[in-house]
Amino acid sequence: MNKEQFIAALKEKGIHLSDFQLKQFEIYFHTLVEWNNKMNLTAITDEEEVYLKHFYDSISASFYFDFSDEITLCDIGAGAGFPSIPIKICFPSIRLTIVDSLQKRISFLNHLAKELQLENVMFYHDRAETFAKKTGMRESYDVVTARAVARMSVLSELCLPLVKPNGHFVALKGAAGQEELDKAEYAIKTLGGAVKAINHFVLPGEDSERNIVIVEKKRKTPTKYPRKPGTPGKEPLEI
Repeated sequence: MNKEQFIAALKEKGIHLSDFQLKQFEIYFHTLVEWNNKMNLTAITDEEEVYLKHFYDSISASFYFDFSDEITLCDIGAGAGFPSIPIKICFPSIRLTIVDSLQKRISFLNHLAKELQLENVMFYHDRAETFAKKTGMRESYDVVTARAVARMSVLSELCLPLVKPNGHFVALKGAAGQEELDKAEYAIKTLGGAVKAINHFVLPGEDSERNIVIVEKKRKTPTKYPRKPGTPGKEPLEI
């Protein structure tokens, strides 16, 4: 997906990028490639692939969920900033928090935010399991997102404790999204959520299936969740 195709594809979805926003995506790409030479941020460095498989793929969540208000958004395990920073570029009013367990990625994100002139962004070097136990963080976000972090049963335990009641957890999943969701029903219910929608689409120009799962927070998450670091992955909440 070249830049012109990127612009056109987003325009079809009602997202009209300004010259400044387009420049931000250019800077994002070049900064990503530059830093990737000294640390492992992504295996994808070809410009057209980055625009498709990182930028467009991240923004695709906004085709099914409204990010246009001044919402608080927390992105768990964002790595090089996906999906939340491309979404933030498109919807600048978002107040963004990113949590990642590797300090070197947080260093990259701090540098990137300055290069992109992003406002209302916070980056935390922490694990989701401990971050969600912190005063002022637990159940404080309108939306929590995650992309390519863990399967849904595990991801739900990492993300739903951070979502405020009546807020939403938005997971960007690949082809196995529906299968993962079937196995995650018990976890989602236990953690206070309910599946609102699962949206299927194919990434333009290839046959890669994508699923955007939207979970609504119906009630408070029991205080014992999330369990201690590593436990959700080793002992997922599955029947």
